[in-house]
Amino acid sequence: MEEIIEHPVADGMEERKRSETSSFLKSLSEHRSTQSNTHGSTQSSQRLLAYSDALISIIATVMILPVAHTKIGEDEELKESVQVLLTTKIGVYLMTFLIVTVAWAAHVRLFQVIVRIDDCLALLNLACMMLITFLPYTFSLMATFPENHLGILLFCGCVMVIGLIQALVVVYAFSRPFLLKEQIQTSEDLKVYKHHILQVILKVPVMCFLASIFSFIFLQLSYVLLAMVIFLPYISQFLKWCRSKATGEEETPDPDTLYQASEPLSKERLEAFSDGVYAIVATLLILDICEDNVPDRETVKTVYNGSLVSALSDYGPEYLAYFGSFVTVGLLWFVHHSLFLHVTKTTRFMGLLNAFSLAFVGGLPLAYQLTHEFPRNSNNELEAIQVSCVIIFFAGINQLGIWVVALYSEQETLHRYVRYAGRDHIFMLAKLALYPCVALGTFFLTCILSQFSASIFHLMEITVPLAFLVLRLLVRVALAGLRLVFCPERAIPRTVLEEEQDALVA
Repeated sequence: MEEIIEHPVADGMEERKRSETSSFLKSLSEHRSTQSNTHGSTQSSQRLLAYSDALISIIATVMILPVAHTKIGEDEELKESVQVLLTTKIGVYLMTFLIVTVAWAAHVRLFQVIVRIDDCLALLNLACMMLITFLPYTFSLMATFPENHLGILLFCGCVMVIGLIQALVVVYAFSRPFLLKEQIQTSEDLKVYKHHILQVILKVPVMCFLASIFSFIFLQLSYVLLAMVIFLPYISQFLKWCRSKATGEEETPDPDTLYQASEPLSKERLEAFSDGVYAIVATLLILDICEDNVPDRETVKTVYNGSLVSALSDYGPEYLAYFGSFVTVGLLWFVHHSLFLHVTKTTRFMGLLNAFSLAFVGGLPLAYQLTHEFPRNSNNELEAIQVSCVIIFFAGINQLGIWVVALYSEQETLHRYVRYAGRDHIFMLAKLALYPCVALGTFFLTCILSQFSASIFHLMEITVPLAFLVLRLLVRVALAGLRLVFCPERAIPRTVLEEEQDALVA
């Protein structure tokens, strides 16, 4: 009888516990909501991040303009000018472009921790963006006066203040935990997280501070220190590994895995940033035509007897170079899009290779300028075409490098059908290898047949889009031919049903 009476009491106690738990969670949620409203309204950070990605991609890309607009006289040898450019403007451009991408990557990782913003955070981010927009001016000073320390002082000063603002963002966000990622909100080690993130963010300003000091003592060393900023995460990881091997201690993981070199970047933001760079490069190509290839009214009237068609026909090589360069930019974007369509997670090293690829894509306006600036069949034209081939080759080979790095940890970073032995593995390899192979082949052909260099280069620009259209068919024919030669027993054509069954099994 007692047992019969005890069951409703136990059920009642259990129900009361559930109701107390739910009321506690409700009150906790209301408390967080009240705390959020106390400090002002908050909103999602998505639009702020989209604005920041667009702005940083523009700033990184327009840094090529001082290089692309370098005037080279017809009586001046391009080889000598290229040597000067490579040691000054192009080298400084690559370094500053990559440092801007480091600042962008820090912004990405910071807002992987901070998921909501308020008015104060939005204004701090705007202050950071304002300083980033000033970087192209400091780059122009560094490229024009590489022996003067003022340009490097201004550049380092901007980067240091950007780092300090990002540190202030961290301090402000951790003082209001409701702005942070839920995993960090509920953590008992908020101070550990905050100190670790501050330590990572402040490394770059410290390196720039040292570079600015050494600019007064030994200017070349200051450039070396700035270049080290690009590889700072990998240098830190290497030093930790060396220390652990020397002492025999196990390497302890960082408290915030978002700041480890092997941890993923936001794939969506990396794609948005890359799309911005490709779009701006494609747009920059038309600006020179709008500026330099619109004939003067008086010239048309006096020289061409009022015939605008005759006047425009003199700009034929410029139009051809524009369309060829635009097609190259568009197809490199297409390859990039195809690659990241199959990527599930992006690591920091993949992000670094992507930054190198984008830096060379940013150099395509320079290639466009060079390929139409010199007289036909001149030595300068040959060297300009070879410079263009080199730029296209490195833009493509770094994309291929991203895929190779992704294959190293393919279980985590790639969809299964582009992994080793996947049905689209060979096709993806062919798509990524097409531009590097064609650019390299064009370079050597122009070395051998120098008198036909312009024709070979323009033929390459025309045939590559056609090659992309029939690439899958070409890959299948090539694989069938290889099977016929090396594995005749496997050369029997396969039905669509068999291929679909294999895909399902894979």
